[in-house]
Amino acid sequence: MQVLHSGEEYTLLKERIPIGQAVLREGYLASFMIDPAWRRRGYGSYLLKEILRSNDGFSPVVATTFCAPLPQKDNPAAWALAKKFGFLARNGILCRQRVPDLTAVELTHRFLAQRVAPGGLYLDATCGNGHDTLFLCGLAGENGRVIGLDIQPDAVRNTNALLAAHGMAGTGQAYCCDHRELLRYAPPGSADCVIFNFGWLPGADHAIHSTAASTLPALQAGLQALRPGGVLAAVLYSGKVIGTDEKEAALAYFRALPLKEYTVLICEFGNWADTAPLPCFVIRKIQ
Repeated sequence: MQVLHSGEEYTLLKERIPIGQAVLREGYLASFMIDPAWRRRGYGSYLLKEILRSNDGFSPVVATTFCAPLPQKDNPAAWALAKKFGFLARNGILCRQRVPDLTAVELTHRFLAQRVAPGGLYLDATCGNGHDTLFLCGLAGENGRVIGLDIQPDAVRNTNALLAAHGMAGTGQAYCCDHRELLRYAPPGSADCVIFNFGWLPGADHAIHSTAASTLPALQAGLQALRPGGVLAAVLYSGKVIGTDEKEAALAYFRALPLKEYTVLICEFGNWADTAPLPCFVIRKIQ
């Protein structure tokens, strides 16, 4: 089977013969049809799944809304298909809404969006491919400044390209630097936010990843960089490739921080695996 896509029109082919068609207009499924000779064989499910997939309908990180006309009451197969893919009857139409899954990174972004004000200095100490750096640029506003750091040149290039593609090159810039040396770019007491997303560079060699030996000095430097009221965020990882040493060392460091100076939050997903990413936040108190 094959789905051909031209503009807003989708055609399902079986052995090069059209057996289904659909039209999507601005998120509204205006028409959807499977040749009667080929119904009740899963072809409708296949076509609808491909339409949703090509429009981020199955993305865990993109919010989507799709609508469609109500099927005829005497068409149980159409109602079953709608139910299978999460369409509900609302206000005379079918509607399917999907919100992003709450990942460790998404939780970190939501927390920072509530705590961090625009106009300051923000540091992404492990910029990777630049998604956290881009997020910080959105928080920074036109008067803020974002600096991304990574020890891998590919990560720096990817981050700067992403910022440029989104018109954020004037707000943020990435540099090739070990995160242990972040005070070169954010002197003590200057940063509103420092964010770490440990592990490895997505899409690169997994054998190259952060370790406890480099992470602890980097966290210490990050806390020095924070101004009073500033926030350090860190997503910790463990697993077969990187083990547990880094996560355990970082958690021990966080838990030993003096209460008079810091508030520490460790946000565990209670029904996830022990190796699931672990978001942590350290807020420097205002004395």
